Amino acid sequence: MAFYRWDGADLILDCHLQPKASKDEVAGLHGERLKIRLTAPPVEGKANAQLLAFLATCFAVSKSQVSLESGQQSRQKRVRIRQPQQLPAELGIELGRP
Repeated sequence: MAFYRWDGADLILDCHLQPKASKDEVAGLHGERLKIRLTAPPVEGKANAQLLAFLATCFAVSKSQVSLESGQQSRQKRVRIRQPQQLPAELGIELGRP
């Protein structure tokens, strides 16, 4: 699948964000990106902060292990998850660690 790749033990995700949704959830694929719906509005970095917290929970890591690599002002974002501790089954991500 094109929405993720491994960089050593880190997972890189290409996401499409939908802010102001009714609940926080992964909503399948949007083209070549993972669609994520968040309740936060896209103002003052609130949606970005909520995205990082949501992904930290999904992958069982601390918030400090999730960082936004690109797309701060866009719906199209690239996120790095350092050494994810779990891979949500519904995402279909294959282990790529050495």
